[in-house]
Amino acid sequence: MTPATLKLLIAGVAVALILAMSATWKIQDWRYSGRLSEQGRLHQSDLNKISSAAAAQAQAEQGKRLALEQQLSASEQTHYKELSNAQRDQDRLRDRLATADVRLSVLLAEDPASCNAVPTAAGPVGVVHGARRAQLDPAHAQRIIAITDAGDRGLIALRACQAYAKEVSRR
Repeated sequence: MTPATLKLLIAGVAVALILAMSATWKIQDWRYSGRLSEQGRLHQSDLNKISSAAAAQAQAEQGKRLALEQQLSASEQTHYKELSNAQRDQDRLRDRLATADVRLSVLLAEDPASCNAVPTAAGPVGVVHGARRAQLDPAHAQRIIAITDAGDRGLIALRACQAYAKEVSRR
């Protein structure tokens, strides 16, 4: 073999190697780009599923929150109505006490040392007409009404708090 032929043969082999490597790179690129595009598509599909699940969960939570807000609003309206009714009744009673339309009185206890402590005949249950009563001073009656008003408001507020706690704990 002549040196020129040898050089030509080496150049041919080198060109063949370069073409083989180029073809190999192209095949690898084609295979890997196919895999990468498939992975990218699967990744995007997973992201879409996750985002739609998160959106559905957020929408469900918002629906629950709105339902709870509506129930609490209805409960608050009921509470307000009870308070205003109690206030109206207390105001009406105060006005009647102030105009002497109604008087508060207390039943006086019998003296246990006296012989008259035991009634001779059994009477009907209810208002005792024959028992001794003392009328309260209107100022004292007003204070008693104010105390019962505060108690009524406290009981109404307690019922509202209990209803709220019960509703929230169910969720």
